[in-house]
Amino acid sequence: MKRKPKKNKSIILRLFIVFVCGYMVFTLLGLWGTLNQSYKELSALKEEYQTQQNSIEELRTLLEYESDSKLIEKAARERLGYIYSDEQVFIDISGN
Repeated sequence: MKRKPKKNKSIILRLFIVFVCGYMVFTLLGLWGTLNQSYKELSALKEEYQTQQNSIEELRTLLEYESDSKLIEKAARERLGYIYSDEQVFIDISGN
């Protein structure tokens, strides 16, 4: 039986292959971290989008079912803090 002669593989080639594999692993780990961060941002944006949609739907409902004077009065009371001249306002400063 004849033995096949072993090919003398270059150590430089082996080091190059190990280096390339290591580089690919570190690159994939970095991309995986970036992907996870992007998923978190996406979920936050989806939540914000849903909140905005709910707000828009609430405003549409408000416009459809309430009269203009009630709408204006509600906006003046909530946003601007207006009150009628004969009203008394009590502010709870206890924090409860």
